[in-house]
Amino acid sequence: MDPYFLIDTAQSLMSGMLYGSTYALIGLGFTLIFGVMHKIDLTYAATSIGGAYASILVLQSVSAPAIVVFLLAACAGGLIGLLVYFACFHFISSKHPLAMLMATLGMLLFIEEVIIQATDGVPISFPVLVEHSIMLGEFYIRGDLIAVFLVACVCMAGLLWLLHRTRLGLGTRAVAQQPTAAMLCGINLAVVNSQLFIITGLLGGVAGAMIGSAVGALSPLLTLPLTVKGLVVTVIGGLGSIPGAIIAGLFVGGLENVFQHLRGVSERDLYVMLLLFIFLVVRPNGLFGSVSARD
Repeated sequence: MDPYFLIDTAQSLMSGMLYGSTYALIGLGFTLIFGVMHKIDLTYAATSIGGAYASILVLQSVSAPAIVVFLLAACAGGLIGLLVYFACFHFISSKHPLAMLMATLGMLLFIEEVIIQATDGVPISFPVLVEHSIMLGEFYIRGDLIAVFLVACVCMAGLLWLLHRTRLGLGTRAVAQQPTAAMLCGINLAVVNSQLFIITGLLGGVAGAMIGSAVGALSPLLTLPLTVKGLVVTVIGGLGSIPGAIIAGLFVGGLENVFQHLRGVSERDLYVMLLLFIFLVVRPNGLFGSVSARD
C-alpha cells in the first residue's frame, strides 16, 4: 500500500477530529436541552450561525480583533437562545410536545430567512484566529484548526465546571433528574430553563464563530447541514450524555473528513448518514446512552 496514502488518510482523520470539536459543541447544546427539558430544539444550529453572523454584522464597519468577534458571537448566541426559549417553549404547554417541536422548526426557518435577508444570501468572510500552520514530521496541521480545538476544549471544561461546581449547575441537574421534586424544593423551572438556553446559546455562538473561522466564511446554507450533524452527534453519543456528545463530535468530524478524502465532498454526507443508520441498528442508545427497560 502506498505510504503517502496512509499519511494523507491519517492527516485527514486528524484534521477532521480537530474540526469535529465544533460538532461536539453543537451536539452538547442539543444534549443539554434534551437532557434537562426532554425536548429537541431544532433551532440550535441556526442559533449558532445566527450568533456568528450577528457579530460580523455589528463589527462590519469596525476593525476588531478576532477574539472580540468570538466574544460578541457568544453573547449574540446567548441572546438568540433566550428569545428561542420564550418563543418556542415558555408559552407552549408541555402537554403538547409536538407543538414545541414544530415551533422550533418554524424558528429555524425564520432565523435562516432573517440571515438571508440581512446578507442577500451572499457568504461573508470571517476572521481567522491563527493563520500559521505547523509541521509534525510528515503531517501538516492547520493552525486555525488547532486554535478551534483548544477553544472548544476550554468551552467544554467551563461547561463541566459550571454544571458540577455552581448553584446553577446544581439546579440544572436537579431539574433534569426530577423536575417535580426540584420545583417542590423551591427551584423555579422557568428560570433554570431560560438560563439553560442562554448557556447553550453562548456555546452555540462560539461554535458558529469557530466554524466561520475554520472555513473562512459564513453562509446561510450552513444552518440545515449543521442541524443534521448536531442531531447525528447527539444520537451517536447517546441522548442526554455529555461525554457521549463530546466523543461523538470528534468521531463524526474525523470520519467525515476521511470520507471526503476517500470519496470526495459530494459523497461525504452520504456516508455520515450511513454511519447514523449503522448506530441506530447496532447500538440504538448511542455510545453512552442508558438502556431503558420496562419494570
